[in-house]
Formats: sequence, C-alpha cells, structure tokens
Amino acid sequence: MSMRLKKGDQVAVNTGKDKGKVGEVMKILGMKAIVKGVNISKKHQKQDQKNEGGVLNKEMPIMLSNLMPIDKKTNKGVRVGYKYLKDNKKVRINIKTGDQIDG
Repeated sequence: MSMRLKKGDQVAVNTGKDKGKVGEVMKILGMKAIVKGVNISKKHQKQDQKNEGGVLNKEMPIMLSNLMPIDKKTNKGVRVGYKYLKDNKKVRINIKTGDQIDG
C-alpha cells in the first residue's frame, strides 16, 4: 500500500473533471481515495425507517495517481519522496525542496 497519501492530508486533483479542486482525504481504499468535495455523483436513496429518501450527493473514489499532497508553505501540489531519519523512521519529503511533509 502506498504511503504517499494518508487520511487527513490536503490534496489537489491533477486531472479529470475535478482538476484543480482541493479537498481532504477522508478514506484510503487500496489504490483509490475518497476526498471531501471531489468526484461527487448523485445517488438515488430509497426511504427507509432511519433515512429519508431522495437524491443525495456522494463522494466517489478517485485514483491516488490523480492526487497530489499540498505543501502548506506554497499551497501547491508537490511530488513526494521518502527519507529515513537518524532513528530509522521513514518520512515523506517534498522532492523539490527536500522539506518534510507534515502528517
């Protein structure tokens, strides 16, 4: 499984109908992620005892390759690399600057 993105990361969409949108990763599903406010589709929900029926907007999974984590300093998408710290902990870094990505 990829460590490139984690739950809670702010990400930008590279390609597709939602190109340029920014959102937070809510869930990782293998090679796909569900991002808040991105790749929304309509779902027709039948009424039951708990939920009201109607047409709901629902976030659908999007491929991880179409997402880039956002650097907090520049507010732009960055490519991710990896580095081991002195205590053998693996961390994500920004390829361009070498800075550690928080999270």
